[in-house]
Amino acid sequence: MKTSRIQAPTGMHDILPDQQKGFQRIHKVCENAANFYGFGKIDTPILEQAEIFLKGVGASTDVIEKEMYILRTKGGDVLALRPEGTASVARAYIEHGMFNLPQPVKLWYWGPFFRHERPQAGRYRQFWQFGFEILGDQSPVIDAQVIQIFYGILKDLKFKNLIVEVNSIGCTHCRSYYKKLLSGYFRSRSVSLCSTCRKRLRENPLRILDCKEEKCQRIIRQAPQMMDHLCEECKKHFKEVLEFLDEIDLPYNLNPYLVRGLDYYSKTVFEIFSVPKSKEEESLEKKSALVGGGRYDTLIRRLGGRDVPGCGGAAGIERLAGFLQEGPEPQKNADQSSQIFIAQLGDMGKKKGLVLINKFKEEKIQVAESFSKDSLKTQLGRADKMGVRYCLILGQREALEGTVMIRDMKTGKQETVKMDKVVKEIERRLKK
Repeated sequence: MKTSRIQAPTGMHDILPDQQKGFQRIHKVCENAANFYGFGKIDTPILEQAEIFLKGVGASTDVIEKEMYILRTKGGDVLALRPEGTASVARAYIEHGMFNLPQPVKLWYWGPFFRHERPQAGRYRQFWQFGFEILGDQSPVIDAQVIQIFYGILKDLKFKNLIVEVNSIGCTHCRSYYKKLLSGYFRSRSVSLCSTCRKRLRENPLRILDCKEEKCQRIIRQAPQMMDHLCEECKKHFKEVLEFLDEIDLPYNLNPYLVRGLDYYSKTVFEIFSVPKSKEEESLEKKSALVGGGRYDTLIRRLGGRDVPGCGGAAGIERLAGFLQEGPEPQKNADQSSQIFIAQLGDMGKKKGLVLINKFKEEKIQVAESFSKDSLKTQLGRADKMGVRYCLILGQREALEGTVMIRDMKTGKQETVKMDKVVKEIERRLKK
């Protein structure tokens, strides 16, 4: 009689003690980033109503059609092992009435997810991810900040030669015209597409752009580009996102064929790669992304909630752990309470504010901000409620002059200092 081998299910794996160190290191970096940028942690159930993903992610996506584990309970409920985190966070936002909280709501998560796909190196059927989500703000500064957060996490994990690939896939209005255009282009070349893409052509031609087959790639490279067909609102939004990325000096490539594989995305989508400089262009095509995400302004509405915009991203922990370089253990932020609040007025103030946040983060000084608010009175009111000691005010004049106004929240006294000296000045004041 043949004895069956006792082992973990296909595509699922144990995380052994010697692998735990990498996981813990990534968790510390994520936790530090979450505390610094003001994200609250959320844990959602591993099992969700399958309808959440059918409506949110899209019934015709590979994740739902081929990869999602679905089961029916004895009571007749149709449940799914969660294949991704954003739809679950959106469901929790609706269920717990988070639209009544001050917006935007910032949430992050860490946990196992499940997809029934072909196991291969670095890809599992049970895998771990972390994600950061910002719900309740449609400003392009939020898109840039989400990218900045993930880029910073990868930098803190000692990844080198990072490149952000970014694109806009427009809104439902301008995308409908683009889909027709794309459909006509691919239909005339359908005999040269792979069988999967021929099916995608019938259901959603946008998903053909995500195909990695070489014969499809040759056709994709000549396809019409979404950026040429954005409506004025989407064009303006994307232009401002790129301006914010330029201001904080993040290296990025415009990838007109980046779409991501989930239906809830709209406007900005992005992926971050670690690319050897010597073979940059070749590697960008061959390597998988370390991080992926984007804006999802229709997701909450898809799930039956209000019209609430959102933006976020996620990263696979096993993949990151596999590439981790040896380095010192990340230290937790010494003081998680903010004594500094950055208030801004206008786009120029926001841009300089993003730069300033990075400078404080490098010095491990906790700061708070409210980029979603444009009213200085509202921002100062929030700073006062938080009990911060100093508020740094960045308006158009300050941005143009390269200065920052420091307001002592206890005395009301204000003083203007050069932007390149403000971190040292705040350090000096906090030590008093």
